[in-house]
Amino acid sequence: MRQLRHFPESSTARLVLRQIRPGDIHEVHRGLSDPRVSVYYAVAFPTLEATREQMDWYEQLWQERSGLWWAVCRREEEKMIGGIGFNNFKPAPEKAEIGYWILPEYWGKGYASEAMEEVLKIAFTSLGLHRIEAYVEGGNQASVRMLQRFGFVHEGCMRECEVKNGHYIDVHVFARLESDPGA
Repeated sequence: MRQLRHFPESSTARLVLRQIRPGDIHEVHRGLSDPRVSVYYAVAFPTLEATREQMDWYEQLWQERSGLWWAVCRREEEKMIGGIGFNNFKPAPEKAEIGYWILPEYWGKGYASEAMEEVLKIAFTSLGLHRIEAYVEGGNQASVRMLQRFGFVHEGCMRECEVKNGHYIDVHVFARLESDPGA
């Protein structure tokens, strides 16, 4: 990742993408404590206090320049409706892992796709990334469809590589290169 002095905030026709702030903890908790969101998400936080761990993680990523996450906000409200970002930055070969979530009441309205399009532009231009990886839990067809729409290629399945809720789960690996055709 290129060294950034300032967090790369951005906007689209309907969204503002800004740095996640301490005051966003209630929306982060609402999202990451909702079983409809966390069913295919790597973490879940049952209490507001537990959500502070996630808030610290977002801040730590930015401070260490090992990643960055945006609050996805509707333009007219500036209230967070989801998050999207990168973690696990590697300087060579300039790659990172992407993740995202949206509050259920905003599903099916194209907000995740709009945010994805914008952060991919930032990733390949401002951040200088060459490769973006996505790890998708088995069964998460909505994420698979979105990633494929944005030119991510399915590279394989890591069978029963993680344990979630006491069961082994498969994780599918998708990746997009800077040179791959996009959406």
